[in-house]
Amino acid sequence: MPDASNSRIRLALEGSPPGRLIAEAAAELSAAGIENPRLDAETMLAAACDSSRVAVISGLAEISHIARERYTAMIARRKRREPLAYILGRKEFYSLEFEVTSAVLIPRPETEIVVSAALEFIQRNTDARVCDLGTGSGAIALAIAANSATAQLIATDISAEALAIARRNEVRLGLPSRVRFRLADCFKPVDSMGPLGRFDLLVSNPPYIREDQIAGLAPEISRFEPRAALAGGHDGLELYRRVAPELTDHLERNGSAIVEVDAEQSAAVSEIMRSAGATSIEVVHDLAGMPRVVVARFQSRITRSGSVQNKQTTLSI
Repeated sequence: MPDASNSRIRLALEGSPPGRLIAEAAAELSAAGIENPRLDAETMLAAACDSSRVAVISGLAEISHIARERYTAMIARRKRREPLAYILGRKEFYSLEFEVTSAVLIPRPETEIVVSAALEFIQRNTDARVCDLGTGSGAIALAIAANSATAQLIATDISAEALAIARRNEVRLGLPSRVRFRLADCFKPVDSMGPLGRFDLLVSNPPYIREDQIAGLAPEISRFEPRAALAGGHDGLELYRRVAPELTDHLERNGSAIVEVDAEQSAAVSEIMRSAGATSIEVVHDLAGMPRVVVARFQSRITRSGSVQNKQTTLSI
């Protein structure tokens, strides 16, 4: 049976000027509990018309019948609380535009702190070898590549679908061959390309939401974003506990790990890193003053015999 509310939207859109189109859609979205209904309505109409939001608001955009049909479909999807980024198929991150689908986590502004901290590290280590663990859309690795001509980057993910999107983003951003993408479960390769090797820097935005918190998140997150990129176990710390003990086997001497954390996890993640051999810890706060990123530094890489290994000059990718 046709959705009556969608039929009403379609009738309202026929022959309507942009202002009315936006007002009608905003009212529908507001009733569905959308936080910024008018902004979303304007943004979707601009996308449907393949135009700018300014042109739509000013009435300069050409709104064809096809555009109206697209708009109707977009409104229906947003009313179901599908994230705007998935509807548009794109999301801006670190001043770059990334393709996103429901196969990858939507990049968020707080994750830009990971990129900024990584670029500071690379300024001091210009030929740094960097691993982005759990790359998803490739946002962190590709933002680093776009802002550093010398860093050598490898990015891993357990999802082949996510890696396909990351590779498309590499092409989309004009960064061919800047990042090597590997199918891997954390540091364990799933492809047939051999071990990952060792790095000067590890960066990651791992899943860190407690299992019992996911159902209470906004529907845009709990219903649509990939659970594997969200759920961090019973206390949200599962991936940190898994990765940290392996860092000394994968980081070169004086290497660092830069990881995003939930605002309430910085102390716990810092302790996990310290127990794994980190010699110094720095917690970076976001613009709201909340602890958001943990930077763990490792002065040396110790072998099982207790001796310090020198930095290798090759990286297996």
